[in-house]
Amino acid sequence: MNNTNKNTPAEIKGWNWGAFMFNWFWGVGNKTYLPLLVLIPIFNLFWVFVVGFKGNEWAWQSGNYDDIKTFKAVQATWNFAGLVYFIVVASIFTLYFLLFIGLIGVFHQ
Repeated sequence: MNNTNKNTPAEIKGWNWGAFMFNWFWGVGNKTYLPLLVLIPIFNLFWVFVVGFKGNEWAWQSGNYDDIKTFKAVQATWNFAGLVYFIVVASIFTLYFLLFIGLIGVFHQ
């Protein structure tokens, strides 16, 4: 991160779906490299949540944003993509789970 002394406005803090779902890719795109720690097995199970919570702060501190409006516009795209991806992944896992439960019922008759 370039400037860790940069104050983070309160309205920027919060959950970032883009940082959570696209963690290391989001980190490289926002010039903040702590999300690369998700590449460490086992540790990543914890770290993805840290990235989701702290991502906006890290991106603000490392970015060259002139105002909050511009920052929020950029992160809104990441947030939307991350949320859509989360819903798709959760739906696929749910369908596989329901299919698996259905197959268990078929074989136990």
